[in-house]
Amino acid sequence: MSTSSTASVSTHILDTSIGRPAPGVPVSLSARGGAGWTELGTSATDTDGRCKDLPALPEGTTHVRLGFDTEAYLSAHRDSGAFFPEVTVTFAVVPGEHYHVPLLLNPFGYSVYRGS
Repeated sequence: MSTSSTASVSTHILDTSIGRPAPGVPVSLSARGGAGWTELGTSATDTDGRCKDLPALPEGTTHVRLGFDTEAYLSAHRDSGAFFPEVTVTFAVVPGEHYHVPLLLNPFGYSVYRGS
């Protein structure tokens, strides 16, 4: 385990209906502190479906939220539009740990997990 006083977060999105990364999806990163949720920054997935520039978490962060704005991506790739226009994933973190949280997305469902 690292001795860092902060946790770190990364993510990527895979469109499981076509077996390919989902590029161009806006992603926001928020942390919960004493006054509620604070948005730390935003990014968008690259051609490999990854966000490589999410901001660092503030020291002492214990709860994190990733927001995925999936509507434009799903609407552009599906005749039926977006059943899930956004996906929000909230999870607990421990200082010194890295959390990779992939989103597996398809037109009518999604799943997330803690990756490596």
